[in-house]
Order: sequence, then structure tokens, then C-alpha cells
Amino acid sequence: MDAELEQIIDGIGPRLRTLRRDRGLTLEALAATTGMSVSTLSRLESGKRRPTLELLIPLARTHRVALDQLVAAPATGDPRVHLKPLRKGHGSVLVPLTQYPGRVQVFKQVLAPREPALVTHDGYEWLYVLAGELRLVLGEQECTLHPGEVAEFDTRQPHWFGPANTSAVEILHLFGPRGDQAVVRAKPSASDPGPTADATADGTSS
Repeated sequence: MDAELEQIIDGIGPRLRTLRRDRGLTLEALAATTGMSVSTLSRLESGKRRPTLELLIPLARTHRVALDQLVAAPATGDPRVHLKPLRKGHGSVLVPLTQYPGRVQVFKQVLAPREPALVTHDGYEWLYVLAGELRLVLGEQECTLHPGEVAEFDTRQPHWFGPANTSAVEILHLFGPRGDQAVVRAKPSASDPGPTADATADGTSS
């Protein structure tokens, strides 16, 4: 076994221990979730047992991380990011920019005009307008965001966003698993003040 491969394998155990502790899990709790024994998990973390796919796959699923994040595989030398656009209904396009489940997910979206329909779900979202105008509805409040403006909000609040007119709008969309109080950071204009709570003129929260 060459030195580089040995180093990669040696790093898996400490990485597993860090992930478990970051999530506040005991070995007993992790064993109950994965179906592995406490002894096996302990030996993996200490490096006394060699990791195999049979052991790493259920751990990656439990921790909700990509398998290569556990292994920390070296880069292939190809710096290109191979994006796969997904075409949604009404002519919209979604391009996932991250691939790690359970963490903040980043998308580039082109939203085509469509009728508003408020939704709610667990999580927290950030929207950054790249081109066009974005109409954002939060409960009974509504505002229009222009290129360079940002909004963030708790998705447990009824919400909808899409083009503010008949043209498509292009945005960066970040979705996180946590939920906080809604804060709109878009800079208000004189003709469209939008929500004023928790926002200041320079776009930072008060």
C-alpha cells in the first residue's frame, strides 16, 4: 500500500469521530441507528479496524454526508464542476451547485413566470438576485428584489417567490435545515418599501 493511500485510510477514523461528536451522538446512539456494534464503531474511530464500503455507506447515510467526504479522496486534477441542469415545470431551470445532503444546499435557478402559490416547510432560505426582478411574498408582506439584492427567511412562514413581471428572473438560492425568524435584507426603494421589520437602508439587519 502506498503512502498516500495509507494516509487517506488513517484519516477516516478521526473524521468519523469528529462527525459523531459534532452531531452530539454517543457510540451507543450511533450503533442503534446504523445497526453496527459499539465495538465496531469504536475500532473504526480508533483506526484499529479497516474501513470498508459495507461499513462506511450506512455511516455516510446516518451523518447525511457524501461518501467521499468521509474518505477525503484526493482531487482528480480536473478543476471543472460538471453541473446538471434540471428542467422544472413552467419553463424553470434548476442547477444544483452542491451535492452534500443535510447541509446548506446551493442552487442556481432561472424562474419563469407563474401564478403565486404560498407554501410552508421546515428550513431557512437565502435568495440572491443575479438578473431580472424577483417578487417575494412572505405571508401578507410582499417586496420586489433587483440584481444584487438579497432576502432571507424562515420557510415555516407562508412564502412564494418568482418573477416580478413577464420576464424570467435568475437567482442563487440557498436552502438550510435550520429555521430562524424571518429577516428581509433587501434594500427598500422609495417606490417599493417592502417589509420594514428587521431591515435597514443599507441592507443589513437591525
